[in-house]
Amino acid sequence: MRRLFPVTHQTVTTDSGGRPPGAPGEGGGDRGAAEGHEWSLDELADAYAYPEPGPGGPRPWLRANMVSTLDGAAQHDGRSQPISTPTDMRIFGTLRALADVVVVGAETVRLEGYRPARARAEFAGRREAAGQGPAPAVAVVTARLDLDFSLPLFTSPLVPTLILTGAAAAPDRVAAAEKAGARVVIAGDGTGVEPERAVQALAELGHTRLLTEGGPRLLGQFVAAEVLDELCLTVSPMLTAGDAQRIAGGPSVAVPRRFALVSLLEEEGFLFSRYRRA
Repeated sequence: MRRLFPVTHQTVTTDSGGRPPGAPGEGGGDRGAAEGHEWSLDELADAYAYPEPGPGGPRPWLRANMVSTLDGAAQHDGRSQPISTPTDMRIFGTLRALADVVVVGAETVRLEGYRPARARAEFAGRREAAGQGPAPAVAVVTARLDLDFSLPLFTSPLVPTLILTGAAAAPDRVAAAEKAGARVVIAGDGTGVEPERAVQALAELGHTRLLTEGGPRLLGQFVAAEVLDELCLTVSPMLTAGDAQRIAGGPSVAVPRRFALVSLLEEEGFLFSRYRRA
């Protein structure tokens, strides 16, 4: 993997033989600048670190992680894995390991076969130093709570799974979720979840490093509510055509919101971008 942005002298200069700095036979070069260098998990964690808390203490920071083909497809045959790559999955795992909670829509839980986040020894020291538990919680956004509570996501998580729903959710489904060991969190006055209240409710539980992995409808709701702080987008060098969803759907915004490029990595034609609210 190599870093394309921010631009450094290692990114743009070459030696007298025309090779990039850090190429075989060369000394120096920044971490990850050399072609073929596999970034360590520590390097990835440093590159994707959450912002440091300000003078007023930590505030919620909502980050999204998505993958898209060149023609805008967020899935192929209903799943994101066919358009991904092993490096994309290493970044996926790193982003999870940095988060307090992973926020995901109920439909994505069903389609992707979501399992609980696991503790990873490689990140144990980093999480302990940040005051985090051994693994992030998973928070499922759902209005109807039409979930299979016999799945491992509910029966055997390392930390209890959260259910984000509205105050008018069906009482029998709320009771079923709680019986399965999930913690139900109200984040809306009706049956559905209000994005701003979801972010605030998670923050009140001590979860300020937020990560959403979609799906597109949930990400679209976060975008429309203007609560998304950062987008980590993998651009897959594939074309799929068809009618697959984009990475964000649902309601549109009145005026497109500008985000600023923070970093850009590349490997084998895949681009790993990171944008923040401008």
